[in-house]
Amino acid sequence: MAAHVAERVETGRIDLVRFLYADHGGIIRGKSVAGPRVAERLHTGIGHTVAMMAMTMLDTLQPVEGMGPVGEVRILADPSTFTPLPYAPGAAVMLSDLVQPDGRPWAACPRTFLKQAVAELADVGYSVLAAFEPEFTLGRRTPTDQGPDRLVPIDDSLCYSATGFHAAHDFAVELLHALEAQGMRVEHYHPELGHGQQEMSIRPAPPLRAADNHVLYRETVRAVAMRQGLWASLAPKPIAGQAGNGCHLHLSLWSGDRNVFHDPAGAYGLSNEGRWFIGGLLAHLPALTALTSGTVNGFRRLVPRSWASAYACYGSDNREAAVRICSPMRDAAEESTNLELKPSDSSANPYLSLGAVIRAGLDGIRCKTEPGAAVDVDPDTLPEADRPPRLPSSLGEALDALEADDLLMTALGPLRGAAYLAVKRADVEAFAGRDADYECFHHFTKF
Repeated sequence: MAAHVAERVETGRIDLVRFLYADHGGIIRGKSVAGPRVAERLHTGIGHTVAMMAMTMLDTLQPVEGMGPVGEVRILADPSTFTPLPYAPGAAVMLSDLVQPDGRPWAACPRTFLKQAVAELADVGYSVLAAFEPEFTLGRRTPTDQGPDRLVPIDDSLCYSATGFHAAHDFAVELLHALEAQGMRVEHYHPELGHGQQEMSIRPAPPLRAADNHVLYRETVRAVAMRQGLWASLAPKPIAGQAGNGCHLHLSLWSGDRNVFHDPAGAYGLSNEGRWFIGGLLAHLPALTALTSGTVNGFRRLVPRSWASAYACYGSDNREAAVRICSPMRDAAEESTNLELKPSDSSANPYLSLGAVIRAGLDGIRCKTEPGAAVDVDPDTLPEADRPPRLPSSLGEALDALEADDLLMTALGPLRGAAYLAVKRADVEAFAGRDADYECFHHFTKF
């Protein structure tokens, strides 16, 4: 495989190959290697300080035992993910694991966390197909007379309006071509509710590929915008007064070529396993939100009556429920039966997010956790006594729930769990008392 990558580097005239990973803050980071040295570095990896997994989204290093100035890991690229970058001539990318110098897995590697979740599924005869469904805001980064830069949307068009298509056409076409050149199959595109808000979704894939795809997607959206003199942000709330950017997570569970979630005789066409999977998600949902919507800015989006989900409930095509049972396609009911997790956004580390969701759902199946009755109305319209439990209203609340969740903390492990909590609690402190302009600026410029 290394020889094949080296050949592609040479024939494709690749000067630099980026080895990328996602950190605990949800930031995509990495290093690059000169093209002629890529085969060597596929064997040794690139040296990297352990401290980077204790770095916040504001680049402040947190005191985490085992992640200080002493210690080394290697950024070890997965050669199966090699792809030239259509938006960066002369560059290519590979998604990477963080490993110990002797090549053994490192206990704080996010990609390994997802691999382990996939292995747990395989041990009981299951596999997953997953897709991240990102929204993002397209605009221009604009200085202000006072305060930080702000993001000015490219248009003020209406949801799904033809005007929105016109305003972003050149960008959308270039983005589509760039995604497909990297092996992602685009399925849908439309202008969304917020001013300048876009959604371009890609086909489902096995979990590791789905998370890798989302890293590539995030980088591609931002890079294509920059090449056109624009700025794109996948932050949950880049503009405080506009609709938030979700990244709904779609999942289906498979055993061989059979969709385990599908049962035409079950309520909403869902099997027992599908119902129990929902039960597991709801049982762990307060803790999950610390991983699926893991920024201060993310909880600005998770408010009632915003179609983002604010309550721990499920329903059939209920877009105010945290878990939506999606209506299957008429001519492909089994293939298209899937669940959608709505309290999810692109500021999350996709490997940690998806790995935690898989473990929560699998726990529900193992324990046969019943999710209770489906909610078929906006839960916020119910009498207060009848409403489902409210999701955490802040990152701090979600981190408290995560720290108290034995299943997820055990899965994260001592090093990763301690580092994640430290990094995120530092973010809570850093944004406390700051205004919305400061918060939105630091999120729209980084996600």
